[in-house]
Amino acid sequence: MLAVVPSASAAPATGGGVSPAIIGGGNASSSPGAARLFSNGQQTCTSTIISANWILTAKHCVSGGGLSFRIGSLDQSSGGTTANGVQTTTHSVADLALVRLDRSVSATYARLGSPGSVTVGQSVQVWGWGATSRCGSEINCQSRYLKVANVTVTGGCTDAYGGSAICARYGNGITAGGDSGGPMTAGGVQVGVASTSDRQTTTAYTNVTAYRSWIQSVAGV
Repeated sequence: MLAVVPSASAAPATGGGVSPAIIGGGNASSSPGAARLFSNGQQTCTSTIISANWILTAKHCVSGGGLSFRIGSLDQSSGGTTANGVQTTTHSVADLALVRLDRSVSATYARLGSPGSVTVGQSVQVWGWGATSRCGSEINCQSRYLKVANVTVTGGCTDAYGGSAICARYGNGITAGGDSGGPMTAGGVQVGVASTSDRQTTTAYTNVTAYRSWIQSVAGV
């Protein structure tokens, strides 16, 4: 079990639909089911496809409505498959949302972790199309291509809504605007969903392993 540590240094994502791109790290050569999320046609967040009909992302990423996704491409502007969201279910106390797609999509689905999949001190990977620098308007410096960075787990903390989260410190990169809703993976399985980041040293990911029963009850996986 992760030890609880303070999360005061993790600032909630900025408004306007743009929230925690990866600063540092490098371009991904593969994707753990990552899908680019658009709200009313505007690039906003990252997400993962967890089954043929369901997307997992952050609750604060879905408030704008008009959700659509590009799935199965490292390039957010082309390739893969596009699908629209037709039903959104959010968790009552955690920064998690599940979106049902308007069609069945064949893709490499993210495998979800279970309790014990991640430990304090472990080097894990974070993925997203978010900002690549601390620019003034993060929506204009989000990455065209999926990026990945290593971060080190420091312990348990809380997400933007007070839910159970995994806190991590800068490794060779850190999450920033546009990475919200994207995956943290450990040993090839998804253990977190990006919730907050100070864009310098600390990031918090809602703990997927703590909410597996809720995900299963809604999406069946």
